[in-house]
Amino acid sequence: MNTEKTAARRLSLEEVTKLGVQDRILVSADTAALKLPGCYVPAFLTKSGEDFEGGSVTARTVFQEEVSCLPDDENEAGIYVADENGSETIEVLQSAGVVLDLALFVPGGDKGALTALYAAARQAFGADVVQIWRQGLKEVPDVKVDIFEEQIPRGRKGGDNPKRDRRAIDTYPTRADFIEFSAGWKPVVEIHKPVVDDTPTI
Repeated sequence: MNTEKTAARRLSLEEVTKLGVQDRILVSADTAALKLPGCYVPAFLTKSGEDFEGGSVTARTVFQEEVSCLPDDENEAGIYVADENGSETIEVLQSAGVVLDLALFVPGGDKGALTALYAAARQAFGADVVQIWRQGLKEVPDVKVDIFEEQIPRGRKGGDNPKRDRRAIDTYPTRADFIEFSAGWKPVVEIHKPVVDDTPTI
């Protein structure tokens, strides 16, 4: 496990209420996913500290896990900030790297092109570092589409036309696989229609 001893200072409840969502904090790594008591992980508040209404504060770790903290409870791990003059030294979990979830368009998509792509990644970052854990190959039709999200109708049929929001234009249909649609909305994919401006000119 890759950790680093860091000089830190525990924040009081009053100090937490002055933090913004961009301020880097350290919270306990003893979470549902990690289970590392006595270790801390970098995180950010999910909403400004001034919006704190009592009870627990919610933070999102750099590993995208949300945790609840009670800053003023002495029996809890508390919230820390790195501080060279801090009175405590804590173990902070380090990142091993980044897992990329990319949509890459490889013209032609032949095996030679993919092999060259992987070889270039390994050359840049190290042969033992770049690992391909999941690979999903999908043929991409040579057509451009408009992607919308349309409100799922509720109640009786035959009512008003559903509302529609444009999410992406002039793109490939597989883009829809990577768009997170809002609750109550569904994706609609249509052949791309260029916008024609019929405004008369002088």
